[in-house]
Amino acid sequence: LQLVESGGGLVQPGGSLRLSCAASGATLDDYAIGWFRQAPGKQHEGVSCISSSGGSSRYADSVKGRFTISRDNAKNTVYLQMNSLKPEDTATYFCAVGAGDHITTMQKLCVNDYYYSDWGQGAQVTVSS
Repeated sequence: LQLVESGGGLVQPGGSLRLSCAASGATLDDYAIGWFRQAPGKQHEGVSCISSSGGSSRYADSVKGRFTISRDNAKNTVYLQMNSLKPEDTATYFCAVGAGDHITTMQKLCVNDYYYSDWGQGAQVTVSS
């Protein structure tokens, strides 16, 4: 299974972007998927996760109410819609395969990279005026 992120770019504060995480080599509908981000000089931060069916999701407090995770298993793709972007959202965003749907039952599991594998190469998001 390989994951490829796309949709990053430069956006002004208050703007929106939608990231995509496309899979090859396997179908995504068997897997929970998570999004993480890493800014220069900062730790890896869990952002959101979604169960294999899309029926359950969790968010980090820092993005709750602004970001929405979704998936289209027919397209083998998971999305992260990011609205009301702030400069502190600037980071490289990664998607990864979760250890199982159970990671979506608790935020502390969802945002812990210990429970993930098969990371994508990342997409850069820059929020700046």
